[in-house]
Amino acid sequence: MYEQILLATGGEVASDRAVEHAIDLAAQHGATLHVLFVVDSDVYDAYSGDEYVDESEGPEHGLEEVGKDAVAAVVEKADSRGVDAEGHVQHGQPPETIVEFARDAGVDVVVMGTRRRPDEYRSLLGSVTDRVLRLAEMPVTVVKTPVEPGR
Repeated sequence: MYEQILLATGGEVASDRAVEHAIDLAAQHGATLHVLFVVDSDVYDAYSGDEYVDESEGPEHGLEEVGKDAVAAVVEKADSRGVDAEGHVQHGQPPETIVEFARDAGVDVVVMGTRRRPDEYRSLLGSVTDRVLRLAEMPVTVVKTPVEPGR
């Protein structure tokens, strides 16, 4: 049923259950697992960059390193389970970049994690996952992670 699966991850706690689900799904179907981290261009575009002496010191480079580490950890975990996995780090607006990547790669299903939050929080801020659900033509599986009080 699935030949190409995309796990879009932000490397945070909300992705933990999604990682397990995506790896299990890929193993079950003998599918290739694409692991994508999007460096949010809105985050680093908000900085003037005046405080940076060298271009390699900007906030996008720190975010890129976080992304590379997050992707590498998932790829390693998938490899240890015998799942063919490919890691990708791209720059852009996360929802649009995830959907574009999925289209271009011929992905059959996108797997994403989200934290369960109170309705008031969700209505104020929204989320990358919510936007991907609205933009994607292919199925999107959302794996929820409960948020502990105080987090």
